[in-house]
Amino acid sequence: MEKYGILFDLDGTLLDTLEDIRDAINHSLRQCGYPERTLAEARQFVGNGAKRLMEQAVPPGEDPARALAEFQAYYPAHCQIKTRPYDGILPALAAISAKYPIAIVSNKPDIAVQPLCGHYFPGIYARGEHPGCPRKPAPDMVYRTMADIGVEKCIYIGDSEVDVLTAKNAGVPCVSVLWGFRDKADMEAVGGNCFCETPETLTETIEEIIHGK
Repeated sequence: MEKYGILFDLDGTLLDTLEDIRDAINHSLRQCGYPERTLAEARQFVGNGAKRLMEQAVPPGEDPARALAEFQAYYPAHCQIKTRPYDGILPALAAISAKYPIAIVSNKPDIAVQPLCGHYFPGIYARGEHPGCPRKPAPDMVYRTMADIGVEKCIYIGDSEVDVLTAKNAGVPCVSVLWGFRDKADMEAVGGNCFCETPETLTETIEEIIHGK
């Protein structure tokens, strides 16, 4: 039987990072003299990497370069202030990792992914956005992670349209979680069809996909 790995998105799937991201966005916007953004707006901006995040955050028609530089300088040093694992995630990861290799694949800059994952999920392989590897929804990050953790197949678990499309592009099953940054309808709109309502049911959902139980 081919060896399965379980790959997780980070923001909105394992960690509730939204308030720290919102605060970093607004710090960067203030430095540039731009109006701040709400938590609801920040929720819609996340998922496609820092560059796209700040392109959406700055006022229409403005060059996002300076705001992006401010964000990249500020966020890694302020990414663990309000961030926390979702309730039930740590026991779920412990249960899943007892049976399968697990890893984290995120569009968040790797400079923030490594300290966050090192703090909250020590010992788990983690890959963030960095030059030389196209970010999600391209499948490259998934393929490289599978090779690095030594698996032939995987299930990808995430909370957004980007994650559904990533799994589709990589040719792997996707589990869409409903406690994160996007609504069920957002994921259904791009083909999401397997949903998990709580971390406590993740193991059962994974077993159903792998073994048909």
